[in-house]
Amino acid sequence: MNVLFLAPNYPPEMQDFTRGLAEVGARVFAIGDGHPGGLSPKVQRALAGYRSAKLFDREATIAAARSFGVRFDRIECLWEPFVELAADLREVFDVPGMSLDVARGFRDKELMKQRVEAAGLRVPHHARAHTADEIRVAAERIGYPVIVKPIAGAGSADTYRVNSREELEVVLGKTRHVREVSVEEFVDGDEFTFDTVCIDGRPAFYNVAWYRPRPLIARSNEWVSPQVVVLRNPDQPELRGGLKLGLGVLKALKMGTGFTHMEWYRKANGEVVFGEIGARSAGGHLVDQMNYSSEIDLFREWARAVCWKSFEAKVTRDYNVAIIFKRAQGQGKIRHLEGLDRYMQKYGEHVATEQLFRPGQSRRDWKQTLLSDGFVVVRHPDLAFTLHMADEFGASVQMYAS
Repeated sequence: MNVLFLAPNYPPEMQDFTRGLAEVGARVFAIGDGHPGGLSPKVQRALAGYRSAKLFDREATIAAARSFGVRFDRIECLWEPFVELAADLREVFDVPGMSLDVARGFRDKELMKQRVEAAGLRVPHHARAHTADEIRVAAERIGYPVIVKPIAGAGSADTYRVNSREELEVVLGKTRHVREVSVEEFVDGDEFTFDTVCIDGRPAFYNVAWYRPRPLIARSNEWVSPQVVVLRNPDQPELRGGLKLGLGVLKALKMGTGFTHMEWYRKANGEVVFGEIGARSAGGHLVDQMNYSSEIDLFREWARAVCWKSFEAKVTRDYNVAIIFKRAQGQGKIRHLEGLDRYMQKYGEHVATEQLFRPGQSRRDWKQTLLSDGFVVVRHPDLAFTLHMADEFGASVQMYAS
Protein backbone atom coordinates (compact mmCIF):
# COMPACT_ATOMS: atom_id res chain seq x y z
CA MET A 1 0.00 0.00 0.00
CA ASN A 2 1.78 3.14 -1.27
CA VAL A 3 0.25 6.34 0.09
CA LEU A 4 1.12 9.87 -1.02
CA PHE A 5 0.38 12.27 1.85
CA LEU A 6 0.45 16.02 1.30
CA ALA A 7 1.64 18.33 4.10
CA PRO A 8 2.90 15.69 6.58
CA ASN A 9 4.51 18.07 9.07
CA TYR A 10 2.23 21.10 9.32
CA PRO A 11 -0.22 21.77 10.87
CA PRO A 12 1.33 19.82 13.78
CA GLU A 13 -1.48 17.25 14.04
CA MET A 14 -0.54 16.05 10.55
CA GLN A 15 2.52 14.46 12.10
CA ASP A 16 0.31 11.97 13.92
CA PHE A 17 -1.72 11.21 10.81
CA THR A 18 1.58 10.48 9.06
CA ARG A 19 2.52 8.19 11.93
CA GLY A 20 -0.87 6.50 11.74
CA LEU A 21 -0.42 5.67 8.06
CA ALA A 22 2.90 3.96 8.75
CA GLU A 23 1.47 2.07 11.73
CA VAL A 24 -1.27 0.46 9.64
CA GLY A 25 1.26 -0.83 7.15
CA ALA A 26 1.39 1.86 4.47
CA ARG A 27 4.58 2.96 2.73
CA VAL A 28 4.22 6.72 3.15
CA PHE A 29 5.57 9.12 0.55
CA ALA A 30 5.05 12.79 1.34
CA ILE A 31 5.32 16.22 -0.24
CA GLY A 32 5.50 19.36 1.85
CA ASP A 33 6.69 22.96 1.75
CA GLY A 34 9.43 22.46 4.33
CA HIS A 35 13.02 21.32 4.03
CA PRO A 36 13.57 17.63 4.87
CA GLY A 37 15.72 18.64 7.81
CA GLY A 38 12.76 20.44 9.34
CA LEU A 39 10.58 17.34 9.57
CA SER A 40 9.86 16.14 13.08
CA PRO A 41 11.52 12.86 14.12
CA LYS A 42 8.08 11.27 14.25
CA VAL A 43 7.48 12.12 10.60
CA GLN A 44 10.97 11.13 9.50
CA ARG A 45 10.53 7.67 11.04
CA ALA A 46 7.21 7.18 9.26
CA LEU A 47 8.24 8.17 5.74
CA ALA A 48 9.52 6.00 2.90
CA GLY A 49 10.28 9.14 0.89
CA TYR A 50 9.89 12.91 0.98
CA ARG A 51 10.02 15.74 -1.54
CA SER A 52 9.99 19.45 -0.84
CA ALA A 53 7.75 21.45 -3.19
CA LYS A 54 5.45 24.45 -3.04
CA LEU A 55 2.02 22.88 -2.70
CA PHE A 56 0.36 25.95 -4.16
CA ASP A 57 2.28 25.17 -7.38
CA ARG A 58 0.29 22.35 -9.02
CA GLU A 59 2.87 21.50 -11.66
CA ALA A 60 5.72 21.42 -9.15
CA THR A 61 3.69 19.13 -6.91
CA ILE A 62 2.90 16.77 -9.79
CA ALA A 63 6.58 16.67 -10.74
CA ALA A 64 7.55 15.92 -7.15
CA ALA A 65 5.02 13.08 -7.01
CA ARG A 66 6.31 11.57 -10.26
CA SER A 67 9.88 11.68 -8.95
CA PHE A 68 9.13 8.95 -6.41
CA GLY A 69 8.81 6.47 -9.27
CA VAL A 70 6.11 4.39 -7.56
CA ARG A 71 2.46 3.60 -8.24
CA PHE A 72 0.29 5.25 -5.56
CA ASP A 73 -2.66 3.34 -4.12
CA ARG A 74 -3.96 6.33 -2.15
CA ILE A 75 -3.38 10.10 -2.21
CA GLU A 76 -4.48 11.87 0.96
CA CYS A 77 -4.46 15.34 2.50
CA LEU A 78 -6.14 16.62 5.65
CA TRP A 79 -5.03 20.26 5.52
CA GLU A 80 -7.87 22.42 4.21
CA PRO A 81 -6.00 24.46 1.57
CA PHE A 82 -4.85 21.35 -0.29
CA VAL A 83 -7.85 19.01 -0.14
CA GLU A 84 -8.71 19.94 -3.74
CA LEU A 85 -5.09 19.47 -4.80
CA ALA A 86 -5.14 15.91 -3.45
CA ALA A 87 -8.31 15.22 -5.45
CA ASP A 88 -6.70 16.72 -8.55
CA LEU A 89 -3.66 14.46 -8.10
CA ARG A 90 -5.90 11.40 -7.78
CA GLU A 91 -7.29 12.13 -11.20
CA VAL A 92 -3.81 12.80 -12.65
CA PHE A 93 -2.44 9.51 -11.29
CA ASP A 94 -5.66 7.48 -11.63
CA VAL A 95 -5.90 6.76 -7.90
CA PRO A 96 -9.23 5.89 -6.21
CA GLY A 97 -10.76 8.29 -3.74
CA MET A 98 -12.64 11.59 -3.59
CA SER A 99 -13.01 13.22 -7.01
CA LEU A 100 -12.20 16.85 -7.69
CA ASP A 101 -15.89 17.69 -8.16
CA VAL A 102 -16.78 16.16 -4.79
CA ALA A 103 -13.82 17.88 -3.11
CA ARG A 104 -15.00 21.25 -4.43
CA GLY A 105 -18.36 20.63 -2.77
CA PHE A 106 -16.56 20.35 0.56
CA ARG A 107 -14.34 23.37 -0.09
CA ASP A 108 -16.46 26.01 -1.87
CA LYS A 109 -18.94 27.23 0.75
CA GLU A 110 -21.50 28.44 -1.79
CA LEU A 111 -21.42 25.26 -3.86
CA MET A 112 -21.55 23.30 -0.61
CA LYS A 113 -24.71 25.05 0.57
CA GLN A 114 -26.34 24.73 -2.85
CA ARG A 115 -25.85 20.96 -2.85
CA VAL A 116 -27.00 20.58 0.74
CA GLU A 117 -30.03 22.78 0.10
CA ALA A 118 -30.90 20.78 -3.02
CA ALA A 119 -31.15 17.70 -0.79
CA GLY A 120 -33.91 19.41 1.18
CA LEU A 121 -31.78 20.28 4.19
CA ARG A 122 -31.93 23.61 6.03
CA VAL A 123 -29.06 25.97 5.27
CA PRO A 124 -28.65 29.68 5.99
CA HIS A 125 -29.92 31.98 3.25
CA HIS A 126 -26.80 32.78 1.26
CA ALA A 127 -25.15 34.41 -1.75
CA ARG A 128 -21.75 34.45 -3.45
CA ALA A 129 -20.10 37.86 -3.89
CA HIS A 130 -16.90 39.13 -5.52
CA THR A 131 -17.19 42.91 -5.21
CA ALA A 132 -18.20 45.38 -2.53
CA ASP A 133 -21.39 46.21 -4.45
CA GLU A 134 -22.32 42.52 -4.74
CA ILE A 135 -21.82 42.13 -0.99
CA ARG A 136 -24.05 45.14 -0.31
CA VAL A 137 -26.81 43.79 -2.58
CA ALA A 138 -26.64 40.33 -0.98
CA ALA A 139 -26.80 41.76 2.55
CA GLU A 140 -29.90 43.81 1.69
CA ARG A 141 -31.61 40.82 0.09
CA ILE A 142 -30.85 38.42 2.96
CA GLY A 143 -31.49 40.99 5.69
CA TYR A 144 -29.35 42.02 8.64
CA PRO A 145 -27.67 40.60 10.62
CA VAL A 146 -25.56 38.67 8.11
CA ILE A 147 -22.28 36.78 8.18
CA VAL A 148 -19.54 37.67 5.70
CA LYS A 149 -16.81 35.02 5.30
CA PRO A 150 -14.42 33.66 2.66
CA ILE A 151 -15.80 31.16 0.17
CA ALA A 152 -12.82 28.84 0.73
CA GLY A 153 -11.83 29.73 4.29
CA ALA A 154 -11.13 27.55 7.30
CA GLY A 155 -12.19 28.13 10.88
CA SER A 156 -13.51 31.63 11.60
CA ALA A 157 -10.68 33.61 9.98
CA ASP A 158 -11.92 36.73 8.13
CA THR A 159 -15.45 35.97 9.33
CA TYR A 160 -17.65 38.83 10.53
CA ARG A 161 -21.14 39.33 11.85
CA VAL A 162 -22.62 42.47 10.33
CA ASN A 163 -25.62 44.10 11.99
CA SER A 164 -26.16 47.15 9.78
CA ARG A 165 -25.20 48.98 6.59
CA GLU A 166 -22.75 51.08 8.58
CA GLU A 167 -21.01 47.99 10.00
CA LEU A 168 -20.88 46.47 6.53
CA GLU A 169 -18.81 49.39 5.25
CA VAL A 170 -16.24 48.72 7.98
CA VAL A 171 -16.14 45.00 7.17
CA LEU A 172 -15.72 45.73 3.47
CA GLY A 173 -12.48 47.47 4.37
CA LYS A 174 -11.32 44.48 6.41
CA THR A 175 -12.04 41.93 3.68
CA ARG A 176 -10.54 43.68 0.64
CA HIS A 177 -7.86 40.97 0.46
CA VAL A 178 -10.48 38.19 0.20
CA ARG A 179 -11.15 37.41 -3.48
CA GLU A 180 -14.59 35.83 -3.02
CA VAL A 181 -16.95 35.78 -0.05
CA SER A 182 -20.13 34.12 1.10
CA VAL A 183 -22.81 36.39 2.53
CA GLU A 184 -25.25 34.43 4.61
CA GLU A 185 -28.03 34.67 7.15
CA PHE A 186 -26.90 34.92 10.77
CA VAL A 187 -28.37 31.94 12.63
CA ASP A 188 -28.83 32.63 16.33
CA GLY A 189 -28.34 29.48 18.38
CA ASP A 190 -25.89 27.07 19.98
CA GLU A 191 -23.12 25.82 17.71
CA PHE A 192 -21.93 22.22 17.53
CA THR A 193 -19.72 19.98 15.43
CA PHE A 194 -20.48 16.67 13.77
CA ASP A 195 -17.18 14.89 13.17
CA THR A 196 -16.85 11.55 11.43
CA VAL A 197 -14.47 8.96 10.10
CA CYS A 198 -16.39 7.55 7.15
CA ILE A 199 -15.96 4.37 5.15
CA ASP A 200 -17.78 4.51 1.82
CA GLY A 201 -19.95 7.35 3.08
CA ARG A 202 -21.05 5.71 6.33
CA PRO A 203 -19.63 6.89 9.67
CA ALA A 204 -17.48 4.23 11.33
CA PHE A 205 -16.98 6.84 14.07
CA TYR A 206 -18.88 10.03 14.89
CA ASN A 207 -18.59 12.78 17.46
CA VAL A 208 -20.45 15.89 18.58
CA ALA A 209 -18.65 18.79 20.23
CA TRP A 210 -20.15 21.98 21.65
CA TYR A 211 -18.56 25.41 21.19
CA ARG A 212 -18.73 27.58 24.32
CA PRO A 213 -19.23 30.34 23.29
CA ARG A 214 -19.75 30.37 19.52
CA PRO A 215 -16.44 30.82 17.66
CA LEU A 216 -17.53 34.17 16.23
CA ILE A 217 -18.02 35.54 19.77
CA ALA A 218 -14.76 34.04 21.01
CA ARG A 219 -12.93 35.46 17.99
CA SER A 220 -14.28 38.96 18.71
CA ASN A 221 -13.55 39.27 22.46
CA GLU A 222 -10.01 38.91 23.78
CA TRP A 223 -11.11 38.36 27.38
CA VAL A 224 -12.98 35.15 26.49
CA SER A 225 -11.37 31.78 27.26
CA PRO A 226 -12.88 29.72 24.41
CA GLN A 227 -14.06 26.19 25.18
CA VAL A 228 -14.80 23.19 22.96
CA VAL A 229 -16.54 20.30 24.72
CA VAL A 230 -16.65 16.78 23.29
CA LEU A 231 -19.94 15.33 24.50
CA ARG A 232 -19.91 11.82 25.92
CA ASN A 233 -23.45 11.14 24.71
CA PRO A 234 -23.88 12.39 21.13
CA ASP A 235 -27.07 10.35 20.82
CA GLN A 236 -29.00 12.32 23.43
CA PRO A 237 -32.42 13.54 22.23
CA GLU A 238 -31.34 17.19 22.08
CA LEU A 239 -28.69 16.35 19.48
CA ARG A 240 -30.56 13.86 17.29
CA GLY A 241 -31.64 16.53 14.84
CA GLY A 242 -28.03 17.52 14.30
CA LEU A 243 -26.95 13.92 13.72
CA LYS A 244 -29.75 13.40 11.22
CA LEU A 245 -28.75 16.62 9.47
CA GLY A 246 -25.12 15.52 9.40
CA LEU A 247 -25.92 12.17 7.84
CA GLY A 248 -27.99 13.95 5.21
CA VAL A 249 -25.13 16.31 4.43
CA LEU A 250 -22.68 13.43 3.96
CA LYS A 251 -25.06 11.86 1.47
CA ALA A 252 -25.77 15.13 -0.34
CA LEU A 253 -22.07 15.85 -0.80
CA LYS A 254 -21.23 12.24 -1.78
CA MET A 255 -18.74 11.62 0.98
CA GLY A 256 -16.59 8.54 0.51
CA THR A 257 -13.87 7.46 2.94
CA GLY A 258 -12.01 9.76 5.32
CA PHE A 259 -12.42 12.38 8.02
CA THR A 260 -15.12 15.08 8.01
CA HIS A 261 -15.65 18.07 10.26
CA MET A 262 -19.07 19.75 10.15
CA GLU A 263 -20.50 22.67 12.10
CA TRP A 264 -24.21 23.15 12.73
CA TYR A 265 -26.58 25.27 14.78
CA ARG A 266 -29.46 24.49 17.11
CA LYS A 267 -31.87 27.40 17.48
CA ALA A 268 -33.89 28.11 20.62
CA ASN A 269 -36.98 26.58 18.99
CA GLY A 270 -35.10 23.32 18.32
CA GLU A 271 -34.60 23.86 14.59
CA VAL A 272 -31.23 22.63 13.32
CA VAL A 273 -29.37 24.49 10.57
CA PHE A 274 -26.32 23.46 8.57
CA GLY A 275 -23.23 25.63 8.93
CA GLU A 276 -20.39 24.20 6.86
CA ILE A 277 -18.30 21.06 6.44
CA GLY A 278 -14.78 20.11 5.44
CA ALA A 279 -13.42 16.83 4.10
CA ARG A 280 -10.72 16.91 6.73
CA SER A 281 -10.13 16.50 10.43
CA ALA A 282 -10.82 19.33 12.85
CA GLY A 283 -7.99 21.50 14.12
CA GLY A 284 -7.50 22.98 17.57
CA HIS A 285 -6.69 19.59 19.16
CA LEU A 286 -10.27 18.35 18.69
CA VAL A 287 -8.97 14.99 17.43
CA ASP A 288 -6.98 14.70 20.67
CA GLN A 289 -10.16 15.38 22.63
CA MET A 290 -12.01 12.64 20.78
CA ASN A 291 -9.13 10.30 21.58
CA TYR A 292 -9.26 11.24 25.26
CA SER A 293 -12.99 10.55 25.36
CA SER A 294 -12.63 6.86 24.46
CA GLU A 295 -8.89 6.19 24.95
CA ILE A 296 -8.47 5.50 21.22
CA ASP A 297 -6.14 6.67 18.45
CA LEU A 298 -8.14 8.28 15.64
CA PHE A 299 -4.96 9.23 13.81
CA ARG A 300 -4.34 5.53 13.31
CA GLU A 301 -7.99 4.62 12.75
CA TRP A 302 -8.37 7.25 10.03
CA ALA A 303 -5.32 5.72 8.34
CA ARG A 304 -6.81 2.24 8.67
CA ALA A 305 -10.05 3.49 7.12
CA VAL A 306 -8.45 5.15 4.09
CA CYS A 307 -5.97 2.33 3.48
CA TRP A 308 -7.97 -0.79 4.31
CA LYS A 309 -11.57 0.45 4.78
CA SER A 310 -11.57 -0.85 8.32
CA PHE A 311 -12.04 0.69 11.79
CA GLU A 312 -10.88 -1.43 14.71
CA ALA A 313 -10.93 0.83 17.79
CA LYS A 314 -13.59 0.25 20.44
CA VAL A 315 -15.47 3.52 20.97
CA THR A 316 -16.42 3.49 24.66
CA ARG A 317 -17.21 7.20 25.20
CA ASP A 318 -16.12 7.16 28.84
CA TYR A 319 -15.67 10.91 29.24
CA ASN A 320 -16.90 14.35 28.33
CA VAL A 321 -13.76 16.26 27.33
CA ALA A 322 -13.34 20.04 27.45
CA ILE A 323 -10.45 22.07 26.08
CA ILE A 324 -10.08 25.63 27.37
CA PHE A 325 -7.83 28.07 25.54
CA LYS A 326 -6.23 30.87 27.53
CA ARG A 327 -5.28 34.38 26.46
CA ALA A 328 -2.82 36.41 28.50
CA GLN A 329 -3.55 39.93 29.62
CA GLY A 330 -1.12 42.46 28.17
CA GLN A 331 1.29 42.21 25.26
CA GLY A 332 4.83 40.92 24.77
CA LYS A 333 6.25 38.03 26.77
CA ILE A 334 4.48 35.97 29.42
CA ARG A 335 5.60 37.20 32.82
CA HIS A 336 3.37 35.48 35.35
CA LEU A 337 0.75 32.74 35.74
CA GLU A 338 -1.77 33.01 38.55
CA GLY A 339 -4.04 30.32 39.97
CA LEU A 340 -2.67 27.35 38.03
CA ASP A 341 -1.15 25.57 41.03
CA ARG A 342 -4.38 25.88 43.02
CA TYR A 343 -6.38 24.64 40.05
CA MET A 344 -4.13 21.61 39.56
CA GLN A 345 -4.30 20.74 43.26
CA LYS A 346 -8.09 20.80 43.05
CA TYR A 347 -8.69 19.14 39.67
CA GLY A 348 -5.37 17.64 38.60
CA GLU A 349 -6.67 14.06 38.48
CA HIS A 350 -9.13 15.14 35.79
CA VAL A 351 -6.61 17.09 33.68
CA ALA A 352 -5.67 15.11 30.57
CA THR A 353 -3.00 17.62 29.50
CA GLU A 354 -1.87 21.14 30.38
CA GLN A 355 0.05 23.11 27.77
CA LEU A 356 0.06 26.76 28.86
CA PHE A 357 2.85 29.10 27.88
CA ARG A 358 5.41 29.78 30.57
CA PRO A 359 7.24 33.00 31.57
CA GLY A 360 9.61 34.13 28.85
CA GLN A 361 7.52 32.85 25.95
CA SER A 362 6.02 35.42 23.57
CA ARG A 363 2.27 35.80 23.30
CA ARG A 364 0.55 34.56 20.17
CA ASP A 365 -1.75 36.82 18.18
CA TRP A 366 -5.10 35.69 19.60
CA LYS A 367 -6.91 36.89 16.47
CA GLN A 368 -4.85 34.55 14.27
CA THR A 369 -4.97 31.30 16.25
CA LEU A 370 -7.50 29.53 18.44
CA LEU A 371 -4.62 28.00 20.40
CA SER A 372 -3.91 31.42 21.93
CA ASP A 373 -1.34 31.25 24.76
CA GLY A 374 -1.92 27.62 25.58
CA PHE A 375 -4.67 25.39 26.86
CA VAL A 376 -5.76 22.76 29.32
CA VAL A 377 -7.87 19.65 28.64
CA VAL A 378 -10.13 18.28 31.37
CA ARG A 379 -12.39 15.24 31.29
CA HIS A 380 -15.03 13.60 33.47
CA PRO A 381 -17.97 11.21 32.95
CA ASP A 382 -20.41 13.84 34.26
CA LEU A 383 -21.10 16.71 31.87
CA ALA A 384 -22.10 19.24 34.55
CA PHE A 385 -18.85 18.64 36.44
CA THR A 386 -16.84 18.87 33.22
CA LEU A 387 -18.41 22.26 32.45
CA HIS A 388 -17.80 23.38 36.03
CA MET A 389 -14.08 22.56 35.75
CA ALA A 390 -13.87 24.31 32.39
CA ASP A 391 -15.60 27.45 33.66
CA GLU A 392 -13.48 27.57 36.82
CA PHE A 393 -10.29 27.31 34.78
CA GLY A 394 -11.41 30.24 32.63
CA ALA A 395 -12.23 32.35 35.67
CA SER A 396 -9.49 31.43 38.14
CA VAL A 397 -6.35 30.89 36.05
CA GLN A 398 -4.85 34.09 34.66
CA MET A 399 -1.81 34.83 32.54
CA TYR A 400 -0.03 38.18 32.37
CA ALA A 401 2.29 39.52 29.70
CA SER A 402 4.34 42.69 29.30
